[in-house]
Amino acid sequence: MAMATTSLSLLLLFLSLLTPLLAHPTPLQPSPYLSPPTVVFPDYHKMTTHFKIYTYDPPKSFHFTTPPETKFHNSLLNSQFLTRNPNEAHLFFVPFPHDFSTRQLSRFIRDLRQNFPYWNRTLGADHFFVSRAGIAYAPDRNVLELKKNAVQISFFPTTSGNFIPHKDITLPPLHSNPSPLALPHAPANKTASFLGFMKLDVKSQSQSQSQSDKSLVQEMEGDPEFAFASEPLDLGESRFCLFLYGGDLTWVGEAMRVGCVLVVITDRPIQDLPLIDVVRWSEIAVFVGPRGGVGELKRVLSGIGDERYERMRGLGVVAAQHFVWNATPQPYDAFYMVMYQLWLRRHAIRYARREWV
Repeated sequence: MAMATTSLSLLLLFLSLLTPLLAHPTPLQPSPYLSPPTVVFPDYHKMTTHFKIYTYDPPKSFHFTTPPETKFHNSLLNSQFLTRNPNEAHLFFVPFPHDFSTRQLSRFIRDLRQNFPYWNRTLGADHFFVSRAGIAYAPDRNVLELKKNAVQISFFPTTSGNFIPHKDITLPPLHSNPSPLALPHAPANKTASFLGFMKLDVKSQSQSQSQSDKSLVQEMEGDPEFAFASEPLDLGESRFCLFLYGGDLTWVGEAMRVGCVLVVITDRPIQDLPLIDVVRWSEIAVFVGPRGGVGELKRVLSGIGDERYERMRGLGVVAAQHFVWNATPQPYDAFYMVMYQLWLRRHAIRYARREWV
């Protein structure tokens, strides 16, 4: 009953946030979700009451060492989703440390194959695992099945080649000092002092960035319409918050919460966005390539009219709650939305259920 009340409350909040956007109705009402809210919320509620996960014992005692992995793993172990009965499980969790060699990982999967019946039923397709950088293809049969069939949960952005779209999931970035959730109907950002803000990051200047990215950043640093700082302290001073794909993306959720519209700078399509099965990213973010320089960037951003800007800003505030990692998971936060993505994958492979002895 409490969860149902929460679902209704969130739906009402969603509608209240969109009221000013719907003053002039359009054929398709704006929503940050790929499916209508009337579909997403009831299905989410069903997930919270029905979804079951069975976790294997790890091959050795270990702890995840990074905050996003630790948050997800601890939340999972203390959640209502775990079951001790593998026959009622929808999915199976395969825990192993990030420093496992290919040979060690192969032996672990081999042992699961030999000691339990569940892997062989689907060749691992109803299993999932956490790997910060993802795992690469390998000629070993066990590792290959894990790579190709099991759902991988990794960091965003992922290592090139280690992510399979429509199967794998990325964790929403974790920001260490999030601000309170932006209030509904936050005033329009028309008096912003800057067109865009970008966080200065040493990693963003590393060799991993393309020359086009570096050139664009250098041009922006010399343009008074863009602000730079080592920490995103007052994002309300800028209409847009700019991110280099591959750079520091930990404050994506923070930007959305305060109503700063996201701009992702990338020279290729992005297929590993967090919550990509749930959130309609084209409604909350602008994607632009770096090759046109600061002139093209300003042309794209200046071409976004007030109506579209306010719609993106409002929808970003709605979606921001799904990027918050709480010490104790709360409905619709990052942990629950990662679980919802797993829930959506429970029917990827169907098989005849029967009792296994």
